[in-house]
Amino acid sequence: MRSGGGERSHSGRRRDVAVAALAALVAASAPAAAQTEFHFQFGELLNPFSAQEEESFVLTLQQATQWKYGDSFFFIDYLDDRGRDGFNERDFYAEWYPTLSLGKVTGKTVGGGPLADVGFIAGLNAAGDAKVVKYLPGLRLAWKAPGFIFLNTDLMLYLDGSSGVGAGGAPKTDDSWTFDVNWLYLFDVGGQSFQITGHAEYIGSVTNEFGTTYAGTILAQPQFRWDAGKAFGGDAGKLFAGIEYQYWSNKLGTNEDESTVQLLLAWQL
Repeated sequence: MRSGGGERSHSGRRRDVAVAALAALVAASAPAAAQTEFHFQFGELLNPFSAQEEESFVLTLQQATQWKYGDSFFFIDYLDDRGRDGFNERDFYAEWYPTLSLGKVTGKTVGGGPLADVGFIAGLNAAGDAKVVKYLPGLRLAWKAPGFIFLNTDLMLYLDGSSGVGAGGAPKTDDSWTFDVNWLYLFDVGGQSFQITGHAEYIGSVTNEFGTTYAGTILAQPQFRWDAGKAFGGDAGKLFAGIEYQYWSNKLGTNEDESTVQLLLAWQL
């Protein structure tokens, strides 16, 4: 909204469309089935503003939900580290992606060959200390691939809904776009069960409220998980151990790149 006026900016109108799309997807159907996980991760994470690495832990609650007309994925991270420098100290970060499936809505096959379905997605990202809010409306292509429970490619707008430095947060930016690949692949070796899951995304460059341009960034977070519960005689698909590799170029608008491995424990309800 322009100060002192009643005319909305172009970015404001785009954010309104994103919020309306998000509301429409939420109202489409009540959840039918959900899968919930709790994660614990430990490793050294980079503070890109000081270029120092600190021992850090991340607690995550995530849930994947199937709807009558689509699906939804949500997670929230709680982060803390051993440094007391104002970064990653009892902070939170959350993302939510409700999706509307054209195949489920129409009751017909959408796509063909390796393409399994087409959907509309409306993402929401929110960070605590930085007071950052992003809206991500876009298009999802779901693919068929041997061994994959899912394999999706998402092309979305990346619309900034933050209030900026004036509200005590990170600098507000202009709008951009993002491309994300996310997957879950299952396989067995020697009687042991494993998963490779995660995502990799590219976010286009943006310019902040002070005129500084941030280069495009790549964030990849693949996880390698071993079904430890099954291996020790418990139920399959409940308790996992493994690692998450994180690669983050130009982390958080800086010129710093991060490449790190974290210990991962996951409990699935």
